[in-house]
Amino acid sequence: MTAKTIIFMIVLLSAFGTFGFSLRRMITLIAIGKPENRLDHLWERLKKMMVVALGQTKLFREPIAGLMHAFIFWGFLVLLSSVLEAIGEGFMPGFSFRCIGVLYQPLVFFQDIFAFFVIIGICIALFRRYVLRPKRLQGDRHAQIDATVILFTIFLIMVSLLGQNAARLQLGTTDEGRVLSAAISTVLASPDASTNHFLFDMYWWIHIVLVLGFLNYLPYSKHAHVLTSVPNVFFTSLKPKGALTPTNLEEEGIEKFGAIDVDDLTWKQLLDGFTCTECGRCTASCPANITGKLLSPKKIMTDIRHRTVEKGTLLLNGNRTVILKEGEKNPLENTLLHNYITQEELFACTTCMSCIQECPVNNEHIPAIVDLRRSLVLMESNFPPEVQVVFKNLETNFSPWAFPASSRADWAEGMNIPQMSKSLDAEILFWVGCAGAFDARYTKVTQAFAKLMQKAGIKFAILGIEEKCTGDSARRIGNEYLAQMLMKENIATLNNYNVKKIVATCPHCFNMLKNEYPQFGGNYEVIHHTDFLIKLISEWKLKVTKEEAATVTFHDSCYLGRYNDIYTQPRKILNAIPGVNMVEMKRTKSRGFCCGAGGGRMWMEEHEGKRVNVERTEEALTLKPDVIGTACPFCLTMMEDGVKDKGVSETIKVKDVAEILLEAME
Repeated sequence: MTAKTIIFMIVLLSAFGTFGFSLRRMITLIAIGKPENRLDHLWERLKKMMVVALGQTKLFREPIAGLMHAFIFWGFLVLLSSVLEAIGEGFMPGFSFRCIGVLYQPLVFFQDIFAFFVIIGICIALFRRYVLRPKRLQGDRHAQIDATVILFTIFLIMVSLLGQNAARLQLGTTDEGRVLSAAISTVLASPDASTNHFLFDMYWWIHIVLVLGFLNYLPYSKHAHVLTSVPNVFFTSLKPKGALTPTNLEEEGIEKFGAIDVDDLTWKQLLDGFTCTECGRCTASCPANITGKLLSPKKIMTDIRHRTVEKGTLLLNGNRTVILKEGEKNPLENTLLHNYITQEELFACTTCMSCIQECPVNNEHIPAIVDLRRSLVLMESNFPPEVQVVFKNLETNFSPWAFPASSRADWAEGMNIPQMSKSLDAEILFWVGCAGAFDARYTKVTQAFAKLMQKAGIKFAILGIEEKCTGDSARRIGNEYLAQMLMKENIATLNNYNVKKIVATCPHCFNMLKNEYPQFGGNYEVIHHTDFLIKLISEWKLKVTKEEAATVTFHDSCYLGRYNDIYTQPRKILNAIPGVNMVEMKRTKSRGFCCGAGGGRMWMEEHEGKRVNVERTEEALTLKPDVIGTACPFCLTMMEDGVKDKGVSETIKVKDVAEILLEAME
């Protein structure tokens, strides 16, 4: 056994031992989170992992950055074979995978090509970070240093790999399939055989040391996602996108609700923190952050990681007696909530899901935000003061508005609309919603949709005074107790009437009934009114008889679009009307910009930055539309307020697609 082999074995065993310790430490830190089953539907999880993690599909939502990252990621997958060959060289000089026969020539060809792709990717990454300098990549100084170290390390790993191959080519001990290595062999190697032996050993040691150093640096850097991103995507929630996990309010002996610290979150939420790539895509798309609020979804994830390391290390060491310097606070007395993440950040969130949509590693920001809100609301009674009135109205009137429950069906007066309590042949329940029943502007949409169903000959009924708020705002603000009370009471009413099919105009009601009511035994076929209307049009039950000459831009509701993938239906309705000229905003469909009312923000004031609805309205006005189309009561209200704020309400109207369709039929 040569001295080189002995030294290599010592280096290799030390590196793998250290890495094993670091990996075990990371897993143990993540394990301080609460248990959660993420091992169901294994085949579906594997498919998602192949598409999102290995296929890099979400990264390609930004083509240049996506291609750059794909070069590096796919390059590393291919070049793992080169690393294994280099390790084999340490035990057996001249080792290669020639044993695979005819497949070896294609393998070495792709090794060379992907080494080149990785170098190109690194150059693009450095150019973007230090020349183009997009805002989302401007983190703290430590993050910038970390990124630079990683990028240059990968670059040197690739150069040392090519150097090995170049030296081998000059020595005549490697294959001709290495086209790139051959092209640069005169630069990285020498015609002299003895010099090449030295150069090969030098490149080989540089390569091995950098690879093993890179491996051991990863668990302590922001690039830990190299290790965790694939499993994180595998463990993605398979529940409906629009569904929050309920809090068990009836568990005996439970002393706190929601999350105040990292050990109140689940292990998957802690894994999200370690998996955050700090790419900033979530923050760059966040409507709160864009309009100058404190919230940064990226910071939420990194705060979870930093607090997990801080508290978890102390807990796992059993070191509850901490030696403190004068004036220093015991880290165990800190909490994720308040010491890391503030109330202002949490309540700025509109739960629009753009952060989850854009995250390339499938981190789940909103469930963590809502869990922290639950602690604020249920444990501390700490929430924006204007929300107190909403909670009181929900408790007494079963609606966020102050109108009495007895007036819930007043909008239907004179329309000959039956109620479930008196209707025996209704095929569909029309879920009116609180806005549809009480908001003076939105009751016109409710009436328009009801008239369309009547024109189509649909046998439907309403609950009238028996209908209560679905609990959407209460749940997302963090008042899980109030939300569950409303949900269970509604489910009891619906099940009493043996309701099977529901149509709703409000995406928030639609999402609750469809995705969250099943958690408590409320299983129904739930349809949004845009889906329902386009079906009636396609079946010729509704016939457009009038031309509507107007330029219309459609604003996507977050709870309709990103939550439930309904994008084409409202557009099909508008395109079915002769004379309508559809124009799209820059941020549209899955990239649509929030109106600012989701997550209970409908009932809260904006005290910092620009108003979210004004930002969205300004974008719509650049298209000079006659009408801004909506399919949500919250969106309609916020866009109308935005139009009024800009002083153009006399010339530009905001209408629901049901109103636009009805006008084209009368």
